[in-house]
Amino acid sequence: MIKKSITQLIPQQQVCQQLHRAKRWCTVGAILGILFLWLMRTAHDAKKTSTNLKDILKCAIDNFHHDLSFLDTAEPIQADEFFERRDRLAKALIASKADVFVLEPGFSFQYYGNTSQIDWEPWEPEERPFLMLILPQVSQSGDVSAKTAFLAPHFEEGRVRMLGIPSREDELDIIVWEEHWDPYTTLLESRLFAGFRDTRTRRAPRIIVDEEMRDFISRGLANAGFEAIGLTPEVELIRQIKSPAEVEILRAVNTGTVAAVRATRPCLLPGLTENEVRDTLNEVLLSVGFSLFFNIVLFEENGALPHGGFVVGSKKVTEDTMIVIDIGAHYLGYASDICRSFFIDPVQSHSIRVTSWLRLLGLVPLPEPVRDIPNLGLREKLKVWDIVLAAQSAAETALKPNNTAASVDVAARSVIQNAGYGERFTHRLGHGIGIKAHESPYLNKWNKQVRLQPGMTFTNEPGIYIEGKFGVRHEDVYLVRENGRAELLTGQRAITPYNP
Repeated sequence: MIKKSITQLIPQQQVCQQLHRAKRWCTVGAILGILFLWLMRTAHDAKKTSTNLKDILKCAIDNFHHDLSFLDTAEPIQADEFFERRDRLAKALIASKADVFVLEPGFSFQYYGNTSQIDWEPWEPEERPFLMLILPQVSQSGDVSAKTAFLAPHFEEGRVRMLGIPSREDELDIIVWEEHWDPYTTLLESRLFAGFRDTRTRRAPRIIVDEEMRDFISRGLANAGFEAIGLTPEVELIRQIKSPAEVEILRAVNTGTVAAVRATRPCLLPGLTENEVRDTLNEVLLSVGFSLFFNIVLFEENGALPHGGFVVGSKKVTEDTMIVIDIGAHYLGYASDICRSFFIDPVQSHSIRVTSWLRLLGLVPLPEPVRDIPNLGLREKLKVWDIVLAAQSAAETALKPNNTAASVDVAARSVIQNAGYGERFTHRLGHGIGIKAHESPYLNKWNKQVRLQPGMTFTNEPGIYIEGKFGVRHEDVYLVRENGRAELLTGQRAITPYNP
């Protein structure tokens, strides 16, 4: 009986061993099959990279073009407004006890002369001075208006007349100089300054030189006999106070830039690089006729430096990446400057599905309960994001007439300081914005002399930067109004990291 039982047991053990080996080979086969499918999918995705980028761009542009109403109220600045600007400048010159405002091609030239950077570029790097002069003239009734004239090389006179600079006169008043003349002495001895040569009232004409004037021109004017001084508060105020037409252009370009970021965000996928996101966003802006200005896209620790480092662009985004995009564009001669910090939408990638299959086979342990992952710092990111938004809200409330520029900065900085991140807010709160992205006045805690006035426009851009980890900055543009709170010129503020 014992012998018979043993002989019966041996075949059963052999069968069990064979079944165990078969199960093991089935498991190995399943794993190899899954890995093969994963490799095939990965290879297929590598081939589809360019196609995916095209799909992402199409998605972003379609989203963006869904509502372009932000462009409806923006119109080019008309000739009459350029005349009005010069007349206000003439009054500011009298208040500053100055005889003339002198500027060369640049942003101020664009503001007073309707000459864009494309137009002025042939002269900007030139050693031959091409100058615009605005002089106050007073009528017998006491009305003050502007007289506009130009200094240009004789051989360039025809090209100057082709610039289309608005003029009340039938032709531009141009003082020409030959290459072998001193241009500054030629200007001083011209008909424009004949009154200063009267022996009874002889004195040096007092000129205010624009802040963008190159040093060799300022010195040339002084050496010729002009008394050259810098910008006065009265003259600066002309550009600081925006007209209704300027406000509408600023609203259009800044709202549109925010809308472009918001339209692009839902289309972004894990694995995209900073450069790929930047290039996609550039194309979105170009699709409505905006001109590219700057576009800083930073992921995670790269965003801990407000403007990034020297080697960025290749870092890839994940669902947990804090993205900081600081971006500006130009439209009808005016600048946008906005910033958003956000996450991309979560997606279930094929690699996650592979992990799920392996878990079903018992080859990968089940995940622990959901919790914050220390190296990703998700909770801290969300906390910092909210603190920065609260700081921006505090500054918005302080953007009122007669408040100092310093008080607005302090309002935002106090929120961040009280939250324990004071040393992580490393720059001023904001700056004026118009034809130039960065204009005076500047919102920093030492600027106690400047008081806000209705019509001024500012960026409001607090931030917290934790080096080696991540950064967060929210930036919007505001108009100071006569009554009530400042007006938002960027359409809508950030709401959450998934709705920036």
